[in-house]
Amino acid sequence: QVQLVESGGGSVQVGGSLRLSCAASGYTFSDDCVAWFRQAPGKERDRVASIYTGRDTTYYADSVKGRFTISLDNTKNTVYLQMNSLKPEDTAMYYCAADDRWEGCPSAHVNFRYWGQGTQVTVSS
Repeated sequence: QVQLVESGGGSVQVGGSLRLSCAASGYTFSDDCVAWFRQAPGKERDRVASIYTGRDTTYYADSVKGRFTISLDNTKNTVYLQMNSLKPEDTAMYYCAADDRWEGCPSAHVNFRYWGQGTQVTVSS
């Protein structure tokens, strides 16, 4: 059974940092796409960052470029999202998602079959 477990969320002030973790069991991050999505109340679930582990290529939404970094630790089978210079608009539930069916990373959340339960990030001014 595949499980993705996120951790690392919390409440921080503007300009602060958090590192989210996505640990997998029953699944190995390899030749797949792993993505972080976020969803604020009343809004769509949008891709924030992703990594195609087969080629180690990454994607970042324009809103987080230069502030967020996605990375994979193969030894721990864990994907991280380092978030720096946080802004109030980063406040959302953050979800880890993975799928190994595609060549590359899809942008839409409907194309990911494995999901974590989410971790809340709240940035206050």
